[in-house]
Amino acid sequence: MSPAVSLSSREDLARELRAWRDTACRVVLANGCFDLLHVGHIRYLEDARSRGDRLVVALNSDASVRALKGPARPWMPLVERAEILLALTCVDRVLSFDERTLEATLRALPVQIHAKGPDYTPETVPERAVDLELGIQIAICGDPKDHSTSALIERVRGR
Repeated sequence: MSPAVSLSSREDLARELRAWRDTACRVVLANGCFDLLHVGHIRYLEDARSRGDRLVVALNSDASVRALKGPARPWMPLVERAEILLALTCVDRVLSFDERTLEATLRALPVQIHAKGPDYTPETVPERAVDLELGIQIAICGDPKDHSTSALIERVRGR
């Protein structure tokens, strides 16, 4: 990873987010694998960032991506995916997580908004109960689910 790029730990990030909250910053938390970044990811992240003052991205660890997507994934290791995300002007911080859902991350970080992609509705977000319990607003972000890493990989393989 580039010397200027670093993943935040939950503990350090929680302290930083509390300081941001003290200055009235609204913090949005988005998440995903971001295995091969495509236009759907960019639209999701930019929309998520527009909902608040800061955007934190929780990035699935390599083991988590394998559990979700299969043994051939991820295509890029965690540190490279994080570096790419941190290069985007809409992303303020990146942390990784190993769990299948964001529940532990949501409990650890004082965020106001939980952004999910358009393949969800507010009722189908896996962490909905935690969001409601903690008073975190759910925001469905991005354009219709017309793009996916899996579809991109299949398109490249077909050529």
